[in-house]
Amino acid sequence: MFIEPNFGKTKKTGWIEVICGCMFSGKTEELIRRLNRAIIAKQKVEIFKPKVDTRYHRDHVVSHNENSIRSTSVNFANDIILLAGECDVVGIDEAQFFDDAIVEVCNKLADAGKRVVVAGLDMDFEGRPFGPMPYLLAVAEFVTKVHAICAQTGELASYSFRLVETDNTVLLGEKQKYEARSRASFIEGMKERKK
Repeated sequence: MFIEPNFGKTKKTGWIEVICGCMFSGKTEELIRRLNRAIIAKQKVEIFKPKVDTRYHRDHVVSHNENSIRSTSVNFANDIILLAGECDVVGIDEAQFFDDAIVEVCNKLADAGKRVVVAGLDMDFEGRPFGPMPYLLAVAEFVTKVHAICAQTGELASYSFRLVETDNTVLLGEKQKYEARSRASFIEGMKERKK
């Protein structure tokens, strides 16, 4: 379990926390949990998500379990710096959908003394590192990798297997378009797809 460092209002420096994993692993659920704890601690919290993420709600980050927290949708990572203001904690969901500027944005926010909590897919539908996530993982002080349960075997899952055929890297969807898979099931599915 992740224990928040320096959780009180007194702090001298910021840091970056990254929550990563595959689809249905609980990334957003963990992000919401951490941000709610910061709110309970009377910290000023701002939450952001990319405008492209329209699956559940325009003005909320929503988990697959339907837990939600108010958020601001932004077009560009640099908008976050302008909108973060005097907050203590910045939450960012679906970081893989931002461009590489999100890494510099997170560093600037942490350098300014803010706690930055970022959630995102670490791999795309082909099992490759997704967008800016590898760079965020490299600069983060704290990394939490969460796992789902494989829809095929019931084992731990680290991969997001796409059930529909398209080569678009970004394809928003739920259980009708994706399922969590273990490494072995993912590899098997990819082989089947190539036949």
